[in-house]
Amino acid sequence: MRVAIDARELRGEPTGVGRYLAGLLDAWETLPAAQSHEFVLCAPGPIERASRGVRTVVRQGAIGKAGTAWEQLTLPALVREIRADVLFAPAYTGPVFCPVPLVVAIHDVSFAARPEWFAPREGLRRRILAWLTARRAARVLTISAFSKREIAGRLHIDESKIEVAYPGASYPVRHSNVRNAGSTENDQLVLFVGSLFTRRHVPALIDGFSKLARQRPGVTLEIVGDNRTTPRVDFQALVSASGAADRITLRSYVAEETLQALYSRARAFVFLSEYEGFGLTPLEALAAGVPIVVLDTPVAREVYQDAAAYVPRPDAALVHAALERVLFEGAERARILEASARVLPRYSWHACAERVLAVLSATAKRE
Repeated sequence: MRVAIDARELRGEPTGVGRYLAGLLDAWETLPAAQSHEFVLCAPGPIERASRGVRTVVRQGAIGKAGTAWEQLTLPALVREIRADVLFAPAYTGPVFCPVPLVVAIHDVSFAARPEWFAPREGLRRRILAWLTARRAARVLTISAFSKREIAGRLHIDESKIEVAYPGASYPVRHSNVRNAGSTENDQLVLFVGSLFTRRHVPALIDGFSKLARQRPGVTLEIVGDNRTTPRVDFQALVSASGAADRITLRSYVAEETLQALYSRARAFVFLSEYEGFGLTPLEALAAGVPIVVLDTPVAREVYQDAAAYVPRPDAALVHAALERVLFEGAERARILEASARVLPRYSWHACAERVLAVLSATAKRE
């Protein structure tokens, strides 16, 4: 089987979907069931990705912007040219007129659930293309039972067409609840990683952290993610006005090595999202042995279960109290990390890759 893959999300500085696709590709390179298949990465320009296998090749097609025109016009021509048996579109949308069976991954439908979080034109584009793609696709993949229900309800897709494949944790699992035992109150890093969307309530994190910083002189906060808020929030202004500006660092993106170092240093991870399809970075934090603070939502309960400190709403006082517990109360840290040892085995890139490959194989065109 020859699988064409829309690999645009691997270009530049990969974030959520790019990390998802990279996790699948890495797993396929070592998965016995994948050895007889060929995976062809299609993109409108070079992909800077070191492949450890010989089965993955890159086909660029016409050089141009990685936008809707490329997806709808150039990509189908590439798929036809490489004689693919199936097209995997990992980023919500794909060609409406595709020459081979299409499998699309839709991770969430925030653009349909809360359209006010998106600029009007962008939100409309996402809603129309996701709906058309989901109807055209042979199968729809998603990453949680919550997202399956949302896709079925909001895009009006039969649930029998939707397959759930949980993603994996990208960092080595550490189950010790005494991690960073040598850390002191003068070395307490709080971390957030993810694109800065309105739904993730980063201003509440900044406010809650600033309350903590007034009482705990050793705490610091690292916020890593590109600003994608609508209406746009000036996070630098919020930091400057927080009273803790000297202890808050904003970075739009960091290299993988730097990200791993941040996970290694962190003593707590905060992710106050009210709508996700899954929420991968808190899971990565748990895998790195870092207790997490998350908003209490149905998908968070599904994914993290009892391996988290939950806050009922994005309120600064509640965030402050939760950070006090996970940073300075040994029993709470131990509870979360002991629970993570039961939760994390549910998530494996190899298991995810096997399930996605099975869907692709069942869907592929047969000569």
